[in-house]
Amino acid sequence: MKNLLRSPALYIAIVVAIVAALLPLWASAYLLGILTVAYYFGVFSMSWDLLFGFAGEVNFGPTFLIGLGAYTAAILDNQFGPPIFVCVLAGAVVAVLGGLLLAVPALRLSGPYFGLVTLVAVLLLQNAIVIFAHWTGGEIGMTVPDILSIDATENYWYSLAFLIVCAILLFGLSRSAVGLILQASGQDRIEAQALGFNVTKHKIAAFCVSALFSGVAGAMLIFYMGTASVDTVIDISIGVQVIIAAVLGGRRTILGGVLGSIFLILATEFLRPLGQLNTFVVSAVALAAILFFPDGLLGYVLRAGQRE
Repeated sequence: MKNLLRSPALYIAIVVAIVAALLPLWASAYLLGILTVAYYFGVFSMSWDLLFGFAGEVNFGPTFLIGLGAYTAAILDNQFGPPIFVCVLAGAVVAVLGGLLLAVPALRLSGPYFGLVTLVAVLLLQNAIVIFAHWTGGEIGMTVPDILSIDATENYWYSLAFLIVCAILLFGLSRSAVGLILQASGQDRIEAQALGFNVTKHKIAAFCVSALFSGVAGAMLIFYMGTASVDTVIDISIGVQVIIAAVLGGRRTILGGVLGSIFLILATEFLRPLGQLNTFVVSAVALAAILFFPDGLLGYVLRAGQRE
């Protein structure tokens, strides 16, 4: 607990949370809507960073877990119409089960093979959605009958509250004994095993935690957007955006994923008038930031503070 309270990242996060909480007092509904999506992507990036930044496993398919949660909730709402929280809970359960079924055999592999397995899982999920178009809406997608709210401010509070809860839990976990074991196993698996740690068990646990938050965030996102489609929650480009946001914000910081997601979503939206140049400019800026600040934005700030 003392080490946690001494972390500069914690106080940076508190300042950011206070600013975010004050935004509805003056920000437009348009800006709040953009930030609502950014906050859900922040959860995606934080969840991905737990597995990559600490456990050292490169998950090239974060949208597999996101898509499981999103489509489970959407199908359940379409077919049976239970309360939204039941759909979200079901999405979380399916995402964890799917993550567990994927992680158990995949973590037996080493090197780039784990990443390839997660990437193939995304492609399989995309094909499954097309094959079972009667249930999923296929490539077109499906409309969700229920939504969280029609009020932009209320939707903003839902996403912000969920982001803060996830940030607290994931940041605390990363600074706990479990987080230290994950970090040790990510840096040197053999040495961690020699010290008596069950590396595979801890990595599976990390994958399940990542799946839980990704699944819930995916389900809440589709209940905000009112639709579920491959392009919005499963497409590989979405997964790349999640990964870039985590690395841009700062690997092994957890909270950096939020900053990276906010930057990418805001930059993409405000540069939309550029048309096709939009993606090029945003990608170029992100690439330059990663090349010149390999520790990420938050990582650079933390290191600068330590030098002083």
